[in-house]
Amino acid sequence: MITEVFITCALTGAGSSVERSPHVPVTPEQIAQSAIEATRAGAAVVHIHVRDPETRRGSRDPALFREVVRRIRKSDVNPVMNLTAGVGGDLTLGGPESPLPPDPGKTDMAGALERLVHVEELRPEICTMDCGSMNWGAGSQYIMVNTAGTLRAMAARVKEFGVRPELEVFDTGHLVVVRDLIEEGLIDRRPLIQLCMGIRYGAPDDLTTLMALVHQLPPGTVYSAFSIGRMQLPYAALAPLIGANVRVGLEDNLYLSRGRLATNAELVQRAVEILERMGVRVMSPDEVREKLALKVHA
Repeated sequence: MITEVFITCALTGAGSSVERSPHVPVTPEQIAQSAIEATRAGAAVVHIHVRDPETRRGSRDPALFREVVRRIRKSDVNPVMNLTAGVGGDLTLGGPESPLPPDPGKTDMAGALERLVHVEELRPEICTMDCGSMNWGAGSQYIMVNTAGTLRAMAARVKEFGVRPELEVFDTGHLVVVRDLIEEGLIDRRPLIQLCMGIRYGAPDDLTTLMALVHQLPPGTVYSAFSIGRMQLPYAALAPLIGANVRVGLEDNLYLSRGRLATNAELVQRAVEILERMGVRVMSPDEVREKLALKVHA
């Protein structure tokens, strides 16, 4: 067990959750305000996706990231900003019998450097990289695509930027990619890893699977663990028991309790309450910067 942790708040994601809750932020103003409120509630890190304000779908438009970051930086809080670099690997095939061409309305495939345009411009302290490909959704033709070659190119570029990658691990094979990146000198030997549990066709959220992942982490890894849906808040209690930090937020779960839709700030506040009742101290943004040796860019 560890006795101090940091909380990451994943604010909005890129999925269809906006159709199920009015609290999921969509516009840059809403996303920034939600980040500010989550920080005040106790989050040290805010994990940022952006959405097209008109379609409300996930986007990688650098202008939208720019506006969110600008608003947070001019506020009275100073969270560690973690920008996603996961968008741009979305492939939806045409169907079981006619996979090609892909569905043009649901496919967004971009090159490695194109997926990092906003990271290069804004230089957040952290950006996320999904460490492998996987099927997504029962009966769906959607594949989250992150080839080994793409990840190597992205890791090398992120290293040049002086940005710390957070490596999103959805299953055991993704840790093989992490180890390869370490051995090739593309990421730090003490990596920052997020264990993403409970996602269909990824690692299930049972304790046996979680501990199998924990036992395969490279030595010295700083890691967090979360589960989607109703297991999100139980994982806030579980995480420090297995040496992990905490992630909550509307990207992964919409509810504070059965039938009670949450805001990001409420999820963070509940996580803080859980942790403090366990005798676990919640770290501030500046403490996280020191712990992770983050580079603060102007």
